[in-house]
Amino acid sequence: MEYVFELDVSGKVEDVVETLLQLHRASCLDKLGDQTAMITAILQSRLARTSFDKNRFQSVSEKLHMECKAEMVTPLVTNPGHACVTDTTLYFQPLNGYPKPVVQIMLQDIRRIYKRRHGLMPLGLEVFCTEDDLCSDIYLKFYERQDRDDLYFYIATYLEHHVPERTAEGYTLQWQRGLLSNYQYLLHLNSLADRSCSDLSQYPVFPWVIGDYSSSELDLSNPETFRDLSKPVGALNQERLERLLTRYREMPEPRFMYGSHYSSPGYVLFYLVRIAPEYMLCLQNGRFDNADRMFNSIAETWKNCLDGATDFKELIPEFYGDDVSFLVNSLKLDLGKRQGGQLVNDVELPPWARSPEDFLQKSRAALESEHVSEHLHEWIDLVFGYKQQGRDAVGAHNVFHPLTYEGGVDLNSIEDPDEKVAMLTQILEFGQTPRQLFVTPHPRRITPKFKSLSQPSSYNASTADSPGEESFEDLTEESRTLAWSNITRLEPQEQHRIHKEAVTGIAVSRNGSSIFTTSQDSTLKMFSKESRMLQRSISFSNMALSSCLLLPGDATVISSSWDNNIYFYSIAFGRRQDTLMGHDDAVSKICWHDNRLYSASWDSTVKVWSGVPAEMPCARKQHFELLAELEHDVSVDTISLNAAGTLLASGTKEGTVTIWDLTTATLLHQIPCHEGTVGDSAFSPDSRHVLSTGADSRLNVIDVQTGMLISSLTADEPQRYSRCILWDGSSVVSGSQSGELLVWDLLGGRVSKRIQGHAGAVTCMWMNEQCSNVITGGEDRQIMFWKLQY
Repeated sequence: MEYVFELDVSGKVEDVVETLLQLHRASCLDKLGDQTAMITAILQSRLARTSFDKNRFQSVSEKLHMECKAEMVTPLVTNPGHACVTDTTLYFQPLNGYPKPVVQIMLQDIRRIYKRRHGLMPLGLEVFCTEDDLCSDIYLKFYERQDRDDLYFYIATYLEHHVPERTAEGYTLQWQRGLLSNYQYLLHLNSLADRSCSDLSQYPVFPWVIGDYSSSELDLSNPETFRDLSKPVGALNQERLERLLTRYREMPEPRFMYGSHYSSPGYVLFYLVRIAPEYMLCLQNGRFDNADRMFNSIAETWKNCLDGATDFKELIPEFYGDDVSFLVNSLKLDLGKRQGGQLVNDVELPPWARSPEDFLQKSRAALESEHVSEHLHEWIDLVFGYKQQGRDAVGAHNVFHPLTYEGGVDLNSIEDPDEKVAMLTQILEFGQTPRQLFVTPHPRRITPKFKSLSQPSSYNASTADSPGEESFEDLTEESRTLAWSNITRLEPQEQHRIHKEAVTGIAVSRNGSSIFTTSQDSTLKMFSKESRMLQRSISFSNMALSSCLLLPGDATVISSSWDNNIYFYSIAFGRRQDTLMGHDDAVSKICWHDNRLYSASWDSTVKVWSGVPAEMPCARKQHFELLAELEHDVSVDTISLNAAGTLLASGTKEGTVTIWDLTTATLLHQIPCHEGTVGDSAFSPDSRHVLSTGADSRLNVIDVQTGMLISSLTADEPQRYSRCILWDGSSVVSGSQSGELLVWDLLGGRVSKRIQGHAGAVTCMWMNEQCSNVITGGEDRQIMFWKLQY
């Protein structure tokens, strides 16, 4: 046959014919590797002979920063050319002048840029000028990683409002607290895992969430309506899974369970053929797929994913968006006739969908439903999380071909050009597993949101009015005075190593029988004083716990964690009762007074929450209302309250102590009095002074009324830096970096006693009401019991 082409640009005929002849010669070579090598040589030769046309600059005053060879990535096609960035604009000039002679993006318009993997290589860069995560403005693939990194760094540095790439964990917190929808969160995770609409081999992947495509009504309150999100598609049908596992066990290494992936260019175009027919034709050598294998019906597609021997595909974001065009044959494409004779036209919808719009609306409602919110973390574990690879993937029946995983093959180490091309083609066409974002189980979404509820205070009545209480108070005060006057007689009684890392917090039941401790090993432990036995060990997450306290009534222990959460543990029920996700960074310290919880965090805030202690079995859930947020400039490492709960002292990582009036939530004084982190702070019993200790080995006393630094003592050796302190207004017991307890005479300005204790730094202390018993925790993973001998 004879074809006639007419060029848009006259005078280029000879160039085009010469290029066509070169490419024709390349295509006639026997080996695929040789073909690719020749085409690459032709391309590189053309790139080397050309450079970016500076006449395309928008302004004559623009300054060129860098220029390099790159390719613009679009679905199924990468377009070679020259990328260049000036002091105002990012340009890309394609060699072939398509889709336009120059693509230009003003740097001031850029909202986000991401480094990307392309073909499993770290060579991609994607630029967004909108907050819409789904489609970018340009996706470039570079030949050299250094070029990509240099361009990224320049643009990121230039942008004053450039938001650094968010981590998955940052989005997780927002999602858990309900600030992000399930749809938005999945889009963010896809974006962080290198999935892009410009790259069909790494197109965003979304789960099937509905499992019922036959009912006339969709009941989102019925769990049976939904797909099991804890299993990959290939494991949803037990009978099929058994056959796959039999084959898997008989297979030589490297073994895999599924011969096809859940996301690949073919699957994406299967769904999008009605709006992107040109891509399907490109992928299938100019022909549409067999009419019976087309995307004809939602129910049929789901059934095939359940029963088909090689069909394990998930969905794409379009199923939960608002554009119905992929379901409707509005282009009037001739997609062929099915075996029954009917023409392939619009996608057949399930009975419960009245229209394509209704189908998308109900699909989105299902994605955002309470059931999916409670189980979505299980699917995230499979696709983006710890069940994606390794032993956990095997246990979850989630093992795909090794080439689909990042690091599954090193293309640069393959010397045979034929093998290299075949490998790259397989990687691009077979499907790729997203980059792994989480290596531990993903937290579940907290579906009952923290609501602001005014709580009845009927059962919080204090027992202070009972007969004989005053005389008891007098006795306690007398015993305290006696104890502090003999505080140098503290002696260690016994010690127990109950943790695997440094102890960070101690709380003791009112009768002194149970000791609760937190540690950087991420556990909360319950230790019995009588039996000297560890009774319980509780882990809320894999992050360090930073402090703990017991609520009045000894029914609930609260622990703060580096994972930004505060955990409530019911002693009676032996389980986590609640989680308060109140911060955007690690929670460093918590205090409790009169039904109010105070939490300090590395996110530079101290927050005040009102709540009800779970003294009654029926009060299973705490209800918290954020009453105040005390803003700081940097991380807050410690807080303390005065006895009346009207004042709060906070210490930051930069050495500032701030005193706050809690009755009005206002700042009274800000005193930069330490060089380095503030380790601990404490009010004097009369609330007139605040004592602070810091990494500079200083003990400072601040006058609360004036904010003046009225005393500053320095330990004689740096290792005597104190991490924790107790005081009565004149004497101080501090735990030192060297493991000793130091007794300070503040008025005399000296250390009056050193008592050897821990084998490492003393990290936390607790003292009973009578001031006769002390418990310390240390970096040596031990708790020590101390008693006054007088």
